[in-house]
Amino acid sequence: MSKRIFVEKKPGFDVEARGLLHDLRHTLMIEGLEGLRIVNRYDIEGVTDEEYAAARTLVFSEPPVDWAFDEELKLSPGENVIAYELLPGQYDQRADSAAVCVQIITQGEKPIVRAAKLIIFRGAVSLEDVERIKKYVINPVEAHETGMEKPESLIMSADVPADVAEVKGFIDGGDEALEALAAKMGFAMDLDDLRFCQTYFRDTEGRNPTFTEMRVIDTYWSDHCRHTTFTTIFDKVEIEEGFAPLKEAFEIYKSGRESIGRTKPMCLMDLATIAMKELRAAGKLDDLDESEEINACSINVTADINGKPEPWLVMFKNETHNHPTEIEPFGGAATCLGGAIRDPLSGRSYVYQAMRVTGSGDPRAAVEDTLPGKLPQRKITRTAAGGYSSYGNQIGLATGQVAEIYHPGYVAKRMEIGAVVGATPKDHVVRMRPEKGDIIILLGGRTGRDGCGGATGSSKAHNVNSLSTCGAEVQKGNPPEE
Repeated sequence: MSKRIFVEKKPGFDVEARGLLHDLRHTLMIEGLEGLRIVNRYDIEGVTDEEYAAARTLVFSEPPVDWAFDEELKLSPGENVIAYELLPGQYDQRADSAAVCVQIITQGEKPIVRAAKLIIFRGAVSLEDVERIKKYVINPVEAHETGMEKPESLIMSADVPADVAEVKGFIDGGDEALEALAAKMGFAMDLDDLRFCQTYFRDTEGRNPTFTEMRVIDTYWSDHCRHTTFTTIFDKVEIEEGFAPLKEAFEIYKSGRESIGRTKPMCLMDLATIAMKELRAAGKLDDLDESEEINACSINVTADINGKPEPWLVMFKNETHNHPTEIEPFGGAATCLGGAIRDPLSGRSYVYQAMRVTGSGDPRAAVEDTLPGKLPQRKITRTAAGGYSSYGNQIGLATGQVAEIYHPGYVAKRMEIGAVVGATPKDHVVRMRPEKGDIIILLGGRTGRDGCGGATGSSKAHNVNSLSTCGAEVQKGNPPEE
């Protein structure tokens, strides 16, 4: 049988509630709102009465700053409540961290914990205002409204997946059938990609593909993985009059190609990397650490360690998480930093500083001016800042540079860039090639359905339905475990 506890900050410590009250009054212009409380609700299963009693004040609440209520939360006359929780299958860091802490106390099996948030308000608030509040605080990508009833069990059941089906009629279908399949499956591939796949499976394999095969192809052919846009060949370049700086930059790019004898076709990726190739050809990148690994940058330095010179590597890595931050600001911005630290950490380095550069529309814009199917710019900006700082604070990473650019161009899609710097003794980095017979260990934290489709999701254009259809495309990071 599960147990339930409600936890609320005492007056003076209720910073989150007071902030949301101010936000709703001045952003949504709900002036009739007189007061607001925020209560965190926890359901826990798998502990004894004694263990629950210990966890009640050691894990779920802090007596000096919190009120805690067991099983039932009594509302005062005139109070209304909105309860919401993360979607099933989404990683919930609050619930998971609580479960881990309880397990530390009990030294036994990890209990099951589910968390929800209650917003309790009073005042002259219409039904229309209530719906506006729900829409503002509940992001359908990650959460949904829930009831107040207590579940019989917290164990989630799932149907056994059926065998992977084939895409019937794929090799015989016309363009209309291919476009219908792309729309149904939410592919990032375009019609030309699907035609190419169709030709391959028809003429080489002589069969229809499975849905798994099409999903894998869609992932690895996405812009995120293959950099399709950046490797698109420039067949013909024309620059209109009035764009002199752009024309001058393009001429510099072409002269750079000539100076190093570059013969590969022109593309955006070549344009972005030509300066580095010129510097290398001129012998000005002698400190660059060269290897088969090309996903991040390392440079050779001589470090003074207690008066003794030692060869070290300084590592740089950046991530762009524009897509996930646009639809789920907290998790998207958090995993922008999480994605950036992954590479230097895998190189056994100590990541010691970070940078964050973002682009946003005007966060002061009225909520009513929000584009259909999108989150308000104010909501994205503030929630993304909270997500980034949450991840950084939990792993102890100092961010020395934070800059946000405000421009109407970022209303279409936000820019979220995170970068980190790490360092390690050079002999800590071991580079080996995998050989036949090697054992592979997959090591990492458990995840739910979050993150599935993230590569293809970041390669697709958004539409008015994205907030309700892209929920699985944002990964929820677990900073302490990672």
